[in-house]
Amino acid sequence: MSGAVPASPALAPGQRLTLAITDVAFGGEGVGRVGPLVVFVPYVLTGEEVEAEVTEVKRQFARAKLIRVLQPSPQRVTPRCRYFGQCGGCQYQHIDYPAQLELKHKQIADLFERLGGFPRATVAAVVPCPRPYGYRNRVMVRSQWNKPAQRLNIGFLRADSRLVVDLEECPIAESALNEELRRLRAHPPPRGGLKVVMRIAPEGWEVPRDSFFQNNFFLLPKLVGTVRERLRDSGVRFLLDAYCGVGFFSIELSDLVECFVGVEIDLRAIQAARRNAAAKQRRN
Repeated sequence: MSGAVPASPALAPGQRLTLAITDVAFGGEGVGRVGPLVVFVPYVLTGEEVEAEVTEVKRQFARAKLIRVLQPSPQRVTPRCRYFGQCGGCQYQHIDYPAQLELKHKQIADLFERLGGFPRATVAAVVPCPRPYGYRNRVMVRSQWNKPAQRLNIGFLRADSRLVVDLEECPIAESALNEELRRLRAHPPPRGGLKVVMRIAPEGWEVPRDSFFQNNFFLLPKLVGTVRERLRDSGVRFLLDAYCGVGFFSIELSDLVECFVGVEIDLRAIQAARRNAAAKQRRN
C-alpha cells in the first residue's frame, strides 16, 4: 500500500549489531538505526562505526551496550577515570574537551529550536571550564553490601542500575574530597544503605549541609560576570531570584538593583540566605 510505514525490524536482547552512529542525543547516548528503528548506544561519537549488543527493545526504539568501536572518531580519547563506563557520574570522558563543548552546545541549541522555536544562533557558545578535572566541590558517596563478594562497596551508583560501584577516587572531584573518600574507605560505615555528602564549603558563605550551592567554584567568576553584564545592560531595577538557595546570585548582584527578593522552598537555605545577606551588608 502506498505510503505505508515500514515495519520495525525484529530485534531481541542479546543480539549483536553493527551500527553507524549518526548523532549523540541529549544525555550522551549515540543514535544508530536498524531500518526505521532508533538504537541508543552510550559512550560513542557521531561518525563512528561500532559493534553493540541489544539490551532493551521498545516499540519505537531499542537500547544497546557498546561492545567495541570498529571505526573510531578522531575526537575519541582515553577516559582519565578507570571507572568510566561503570560509574554513572560521567557520560563524555571518551570525547576530547573541545568536542565536548561543541556537543553540549548542539544539544542545547537543538532543544531551544525544537521546543521553543528559537534560532540556533540564540544559544551562545559554551564557556569552557578552566579546570575540566578536579573541579567538583560536592559528591554523594553511598555504601552498599556486595553479597556475592561479601564486602562493602563504597562509591557512586552504576550507570546501568541502582547498584554501587566500589571506587577509590573520582578524577572530577577536588583533591580534598578524594582525601575524604580515602579516609572514609579506611574507616567504613558498619553497614550498607548509607549516603554521605562530602563538600567543600565556599569561602565567605553559609551553606547548610543538604542545601544547594554551585558545585564548580572555578566557573563561578565567569558565571557571575556574565549575569552581571546582562543585568547591568538591561536597566532592571528589581531582581527576583527563583530557587535562590543560600542567596548567592541575588546577593552578588544586589548592588545593581534597588531591591531583590529570593524565593526558595528549602527553609534552612533561606535562613542561611538571610544571614549571608546580613553578613555582606545587603539591605535592599
